[in-house]
Amino acid sequence: MDIPNRVFAHRGLNTLAPENTMAAFRKVVEHGLNWIETDVDILGDGTVIICHDTTLDRTTNKSGGYYGLTAADLESIDAGSWFSSEFTGEKLPTLHQLVDFMNETGLNANIEIKSNEAGAAMTRQLIKAVIKELGRLNGPEVIVSCFNHVLLSEFHALAPEIPLGCLYETCALYDDWRSVLELVGASYIHPGDNGLTREKVQSFRDAGFGVNVWTVNSPARANELFNWGATGIFTDVAHLISRH
Repeated sequence: MDIPNRVFAHRGLNTLAPENTMAAFRKVVEHGLNWIETDVDILGDGTVIICHDTTLDRTTNKSGGYYGLTAADLESIDAGSWFSSEFTGEKLPTLHQLVDFMNETGLNANIEIKSNEAGAAMTRQLIKAVIKELGRLNGPEVIVSCFNHVLLSEFHALAPEIPLGCLYETCALYDDWRSVLELVGASYIHPGDNGLTREKVQSFRDAGFGVNVWTVNSPARANELFNWGATGIFTDVAHLISRH
């Protein structure tokens, strides 16, 4: 698999603007970068939103979960003032808004589907809604990733044309990774940086998979990983990382 080195702006340029907001994605484009990583889950009315957590407490002015909310509730949620008064009133974006932005700017995205905690029915609703929105892309590239490999397998059955990446915590990266990736239909493995070795990266590449590593905030470590054969890194400081 011949893949150019990719630097994914983790949740947008989250050191310059509140994470997972349109402001953070606009910063990526303003800095001439072309890949983001972001997270999606679903509201009670089927609206796919961009949010890392399953509660609103950390990154908005609200608290609690959002599985019971609707799109109308988004107007009252401030996802920016916690970061800086400059971003007061910044909203939680929807995937629909992000796809529009990608089509307008040519921005590419790794979409991480959060492992929905409300059960199989809502998870399947999330999968189908994401596939529907990504079907609107006209030009930009996309990778869909998840720690839940069962979810990815169901996603692949419905949309085999969309490239997938299996996310792994270091502690869960067992020796059966190749079987898992092949069974899922993944094109990429997304391992954590902690404990990753040259030999491991090379074994992933030798098996034919792209290797995108998270979360790498050291330019020197990013350079080392690229020299080992990694195809991408997820970073909070994408504007400071060289792609060679």
